[in-house]
Amino acid sequence: MKFDAEGWIDGIRHIPSPNCDERPAGEAIVLVVIHNISLPPGEFGGPGVIELFTDRLEPAAHPYYQGIRGLRVSAHFFIRRDGETIQFVPCSKRAWHAGVSSWRGRERCNDFSVGIELEGSDETPFTDAQYAALDDLLAALRVAYPIEDVVGHADIAPGRKTDPGPCFDWSRLARR
Repeated sequence: MKFDAEGWIDGIRHIPSPNCDERPAGEAIVLVVIHNISLPPGEFGGPGVIELFTDRLEPAAHPYYQGIRGLRVSAHFFIRRDGETIQFVPCSKRAWHAGVSSWRGRERCNDFSVGIELEGSDETPFTDAQYAALDDLLAALRVAYPIEDVVGHADIAPGRKTDPGPCFDWSRLARR
């Protein structure tokens, strides 16, 4: 995996999200935040996440969608259950994935982080294909940027978020 000058990875699918903006001038990417997501909740493989990140989620398509109507969020990357990695935001831009957050005393983690969403839930173990894709992506990010830490959304927004959840195997990630 190799990044171009804007922060898009060559060789994976790109679906640009409008839910991003410029990072603060001179802000280095030093943090990776791992999340989980499924839309509808607990269902995998459908178009819901892509539609959410591209502002095309149809509120009438599922009762859950009524509650997230108008939500404008994104992540840099989405790793499906089969390991497919989709990029929505170039790393040079700020994706809207962390919300109210703090890491090592620094607020606004979106300013200096890359967000990776894993298709899953707090109750479902992640797949071998997802861990393999995540390993490849983290290796590429570490080559391209001065990454200091990889954390879960729950680590930077405790009490507000729980993802990637108890089924995420941090020791498996650390072994690589």
